Amino acid sequence: MSLRVPGLGAGLVSAVPRRGRTARRWWVGNGRAHVEVRGVDRPGSGRLAEEFEHAVVVLPGVHRAWVNGVLGRVVVEYAEGDVPDVLPDVLPEVLSEVLTAVAAVERRHGLAGDPFPPRPDHPGDVEPRRRQLLAFGADVAALGFSVAGRALRIARLPAEVPTLVSLIDSTPRLRREWERLLGRAAADLTLAAGNAVAQGLAQGPLGLLVDAAQRLALADEAGRRWQVWAGREAELSAADDGQRTTPLSLPPRPAPLPPGPVERLADVAGLASVVGAGATMLATRDPRRTIALVGAGIPKAGQVAREAFATGVNRALAARGTLCLDPEALRRLDRVDTVVLDAAVLRTDGFVLGPLTVCTPAPAEPAGRPRTNGHGGNGHSGNGHHPDGTVPAVEARLRLRAESLFDPALPRTVHRQGEWTLGPLADLAHRLGSVPAAVRAAARRLAGQGAVALGLVRAGELVAVLAAEPEFAPLADALVAASGGAGEVMIAGRGSGVAGRLGVERVLPAGNRLPGAVRALQAEGRVVALVGAGPGAALAAADCGIGVPLPGHRPPWGAHLLSGPGLSDACLLLDAATAAKTVSRRGALLAGYGSVTGALLAALGPARGATERALVGVNVAAAAGFVSGTWSAAALARRPEPVRTDRNHWHALDPSAALRRLRSTPRGLTEHEAAARLPAASADGDEHPANLLGASLEELANPLTPTLAAGAGVAAVSGSVSDAALIGAVMGVNAVIGGMQRVGTDRAVRRLADTSAARVRVRRDGQEVEVLADQLVPGDVVVLRAGDAVPADARILTERALETDESSLTGESQLVAKTAEPCAAADVADRFSMVYDGTVVAAGRTSAVVVATGAETEAGRGTRAMAAHRPVGGGVQERLNRLVRLTVPVSLGSGAALVGVGLLRGRRLRDTLGTAVSLAVASVPEGLPVVATVAQLASARRLSTRNALVRHPPTVETLGRVTTLLMDKTGTLTEGRIRLRRVSDGVDEESLDRLSDQGALVLAAGLRASPEHVAGEVPAHPTDRAVVDAALEVGVRADTGAAGWTLVDDVPFESGRGYHAALGATDHGQRLVVKGAPEVVMPKCRRWRRGADVRPLDEAERAKVEQEVHRLAGQGFRVLAVAERAASGRRDLTEDRVERLDLLGFLALADQVRPTSAQAVALLRRAGVGVVMLTGDHPTTASSIAAELGILDGGRVLTGTDLDGHDDASLAAVLPEVSVVARVTPAQKVRVVQTLQSIGRTVAMAGDGSNDAPAIRLADVGIALGRHGTTAAREAADLVVTDDRLETITDAIVEGRAMWASVRDAIAVLVGGNLGETAFTLGAGLLSPSGSPLNARQLLLVNLFTDVLPAMALAIRPPADLTPEALLHEGPDASLGQRLARDVAIRAGATAAAASAGWGVGRMTGTPGRAGTIALVSMVGAQLGQTMVTGWRSPLVVGAGAASWLGLAAVVQVPGLSHFFGCRPLGPVGWATALGAAGVGTALGTSLEGMTEMAVRRFSGDFAGPLTQPG
Repeated sequence: MSLRVPGLGAGLVSAVPRRGRTARRWWVGNGRAHVEVRGVDRPGSGRLAEEFEHAVVVLPGVHRAWVNGVLGRVVVEYAEGDVPDVLPDVLPEVLSEVLTAVAAVERRHGLAGDPFPPRPDHPGDVEPRRRQLLAFGADVAALGFSVAGRALRIARLPAEVPTLVSLIDSTPRLRREWERLLGRAAADLTLAAGNAVAQGLAQGPLGLLVDAAQRLALADEAGRRWQVWAGREAELSAADDGQRTTPLSLPPRPAPLPPGPVERLADVAGLASVVGAGATMLATRDPRRTIALVGAGIPKAGQVAREAFATGVNRALAARGTLCLDPEALRRLDRVDTVVLDAAVLRTDGFVLGPLTVCTPAPAEPAGRPRTNGHGGNGHSGNGHHPDGTVPAVEARLRLRAESLFDPALPRTVHRQGEWTLGPLADLAHRLGSVPAAVRAAARRLAGQGAVALGLVRAGELVAVLAAEPEFAPLADALVAASGGAGEVMIAGRGSGVAGRLGVERVLPAGNRLPGAVRALQAEGRVVALVGAGPGAALAAADCGIGVPLPGHRPPWGAHLLSGPGLSDACLLLDAATAAKTVSRRGALLAGYGSVTGALLAALGPARGATERALVGVNVAAAAGFVSGTWSAAALARRPEPVRTDRNHWHALDPSAALRRLRSTPRGLTEHEAAARLPAASADGDEHPANLLGASLEELANPLTPTLAAGAGVAAVSGSVSDAALIGAVMGVNAVIGGMQRVGTDRAVRRLADTSAARVRVRRDGQEVEVLADQLVPGDVVVLRAGDAVPADARILTERALETDESSLTGESQLVAKTAEPCAAADVADRFSMVYDGTVVAAGRTSAVVVATGAETEAGRGTRAMAAHRPVGGGVQERLNRLVRLTVPVSLGSGAALVGVGLLRGRRLRDTLGTAVSLAVASVPEGLPVVATVAQLASARRLSTRNALVRHPPTVETLGRVTTLLMDKTGTLTEGRIRLRRVSDGVDEESLDRLSDQGALVLAAGLRASPEHVAGEVPAHPTDRAVVDAALEVGVRADTGAAGWTLVDDVPFESGRGYHAALGATDHGQRLVVKGAPEVVMPKCRRWRRGADVRPLDEAERAKVEQEVHRLAGQGFRVLAVAERAASGRRDLTEDRVERLDLLGFLALADQVRPTSAQAVALLRRAGVGVVMLTGDHPTTASSIAAELGILDGGRVLTGTDLDGHDDASLAAVLPEVSVVARVTPAQKVRVVQTLQSIGRTVAMAGDGSNDAPAIRLADVGIALGRHGTTAAREAADLVVTDDRLETITDAIVEGRAMWASVRDAIAVLVGGNLGETAFTLGAGLLSPSGSPLNARQLLLVNLFTDVLPAMALAIRPPADLTPEALLHEGPDASLGQRLARDVAIRAGATAAAASAGWGVGRMTGTPGRAGTIALVSMVGAQLGQTMVTGWRSPLVVGAGAASWLGLAAVVQVPGLSHFFGCRPLGPVGWATALGAAGVGTALGTSLEGMTEMAVRRFSGDFAGPLTQPG
């Protein structure tokens, strides 16, 4: 595959377009040539197209040719081998003949020399990329000239000239007029060249840097379009199969494209700049200042942001194989407000069963097990009418029968099975005789909606009518959801029934009427995006036409973008439309900021250089817009793939039907088949592992970054590059520190997941092998045994006594019996024919066929459904925002005041601007994000040594604000495994540590009826395991009370049986022993034995025993009955022998409460943190455990049903009184979190199961238990507790509270010191004729010595002499409330006073330069002194202070360094003056702090009171 390059010189000439391009373009590769021809794009050009085809096809070596009228090209397909893959640099003879032939046809029709029509650049053309590279080269050359010109002091072109060029380039209205005059390509290149020349001669490097970056991005976009075309050309040409594509005939857009945020801002900015310029001209009569204000109004940032985002989106689409035929469509995404979805792309070729209507009640059929009345019918519930009073159970049976007969690929075929028949109602009507009129009408209605009316017949009688509806594509729901984010959603396809099934209200006509409907929407003022497969005219008429090629159909050439197969690319594009609006709004906001800044810079100073200063603000904003657009596009590309919706009702299919749909067999897949399915199946949507660069860039998203970046940009443009470097260094250190923590914790969490990665037995090529769980694909047959974790959602094929623990998915702690029989249940918890990812096989074994993996499982979909951003919290981030809102206006105002006063006094703008910028930057506490991050990192590191992994540093401060902790019971408050807790003989209850001889006999009998001694293995069933473990603990053996016990035979436990029976030989004959459910075992008992006392189990005794059972169950125990009797000498054991038993007693089992959990709960409650237990257990069980832990404490117990009975308002009133929520579902857990948040609680949610993941993600702090937790829970969490202990969670909350106390002092030093700097610098600058005594670098030096090491040391140190209980009383109100404001005021005053005193004495005893140095030392010394007094107990704080003192001394005294920073080396008197002033400031601050603390305690008590719960 190659592209003809006729020569570099000719290539560059061809890159320079002219008005009405006449040079022909072509692309060659894959054995074909696509040659541009004239005239075929016009209506009625079929005759001309035929001539082109005939003229070419007769040439030697040409196999066939066809015209694509939409693209304006003739496609020439050569005979194999006639065109080499890599063509030489000269024109091949075979292509030369084609060009000659088409030119001859054009001459015959009088078309030769006519310009080619204006159309989007073909993706196979190299000229667009050359054009952008040419513009990029011009920018680079101009940038080089600009730098050289500044160095050699070459005279500059007035900045007003590039201003006019940039005004045309960046104002949409003016650019459109220029394009109309010259053509789009010529206008773009002339503006690029003119801009490069003008800015180069004017020596404006910043604007050239932005333009060069943008041109490079556009060149990359064009190159990627070429690559995608080259990669997909063979596929698209094969789909055309030599057929001609007729040109599109479309009326013009009925209304102009509505303006977007960028256009609206350009109109406002243009009007404002014109009005301002006019007023300026009238007031000053100065054209230079007038042009400067016009230049300040250039909305460059908005245009650049949109372009950067569009090129980034195109880059992401190209990586996925999407072909962009018209890049301008991506520039219109920010205005899309209507999305039309063609029904054809939302459906597959298959069908699914929809609503069912019962006609005649079907006789009862044998059923293996009762089922729920729900069904899985394609989103329909209720399923039809019941005219004759049939119940939903009849519907369920009929649906199962229909599913077993139905073939999704052949819905119109009649299928028979015994006496049952399913087929089209029309085909069955003649066999049925009369069909009710209502049924015929329903059939006609269904046919009009694209469905097939089916009849279900039994023994010649119609018993039900069903709809076979077209199956939706797996991503149809995701596409509708993405469309809803972009605008109003409409469906094209009246009568298709798609809109109603997807919940879309407005329906448009499809086919040939769709282009007119699109134009009608545009006439309403809408901007329309259309996702469709054709016709091409409708896609071309839309403002953004997204073509989805369908198998067996020709490519939709009229589309602006051709996606790959499926709807994933279309989902990304519609997500991009939503993001584009945000990007354009942000770009417009940046442009506004840049214009205001440019106008102020132009107004504050002499007329000369006003335009240059105005362009500084415009270009800095444009650079920020470029970064913003590029970053937003990259973030969009990193979004996980949308989750497919599986519309197969696997639970309702019989095993053979499920295997057929998955193209599998009971022997499983072959290795080749599995490998072919893996790429598509393994995209589970997990986030990419974090890298240091990406994590560091994300850390820059804090409120201070824009201010600091703007300050650095202005400093660099004004010539203070070193000052800009200092500012950038502070920002970079902060970002890298946070990024390192994020990467480290992410890797730790992934290592935890890797170590717990399970292997699973799977049938491949008919053999059972082991593979990693993430290597499974749909169609694999897995083999699971007791104790195995289920690795994927799977349909059961065979099973033996299968029971699963689904508590991680449903929250229900009881085991669920499974079967291979089809099931019609709608709820996941009731689908007994399925096993689900994240659950555990508790007993039995099964073979099952995998139906979903990764993000497409039930657990994966639940996690992804809650993947939206959780609500933004408060804490340090909110305090930062408040401080920024306070300090930024103060800093900008002080800087502006310095500039104004300096200019009035006749000082140079460069001198005043540099000092003003530095003052503005110095007054912003840029160390504040660093301090907060470092404090969080220190806490996170301490927690990591105590088995808690913090995934994101801000989690630590949120932990310190937690007021309510929601806890999943199993595995956190309890050990997560059942243990034997009590033994009863029917009257007396005993614990294991006080077990009597009678209790030991009961336990020994239960042990004999356990499978431990059957095969010598640890029992798989948790209840058997609990009995065996308890016997080992207390020294009870199977032969206790039965000397010589040897197992003879047994009847193993099954859920349908309810007991385990064992027959064994003893020294005194054989015995039969049974352990099982009381309701099963007790009816088989005739007597009750208590030691030597044996009595008949009559009604009175039976009532007494049943009362004991109810009492134990009421305490939350799971009760097992134990019975035995002497047996005959028969060596076999069958169920009919299990009778006439003697009841021995009961074993009471329960999940063991962790011994230290109660202490941890008590500690949390004393600190004012409410603890609420969430569980799927019975309320009685939950209450018992909560009381044992001290959680109940007079609180209420609610059930999930109770929650559903409350509306939001009543639940918000009740929930603060609730301590336990039992029988709770995942959705109800989410509602509990949301309700608590709505009443002002800061909520932490701790859990380990997939069912906990949505609530974990929604909570303010999500906590996952990592050791036994599911991947879904870990991925949703902010904090991963690796030892699953509540005490570790308590430690994390303690650390969060401690972090608040540590940061309080650091913030006080930072903010107070910076405000003191601002007050002194501003006051001295206004009073002194020479301006501020401190220059720009000295102001930054102050922050360097006071904001980095000392403040970080304060934040890292743990508060001294505070117990964990005292630390738990810290929090945002106690730590960062009024006390912080008081400390800031005191330290600001002390810092300003020390600097003023030092400066005043220095002025009286020496030169102004020496006085400024004394003021610098006094200011830094006062801040360091206050820091060291605050943290004098910490060696780290003292050491950091000492290091800063040494650094300050070196800067002042070392000659070269001192000169660089504008200091003067001090003698003894100078040092004495500075140290004295610093000491006075430190003493003043310390004494004032002490006195105010005493006053506050006297009148209002200690600040650090208990944290109360709001609401």
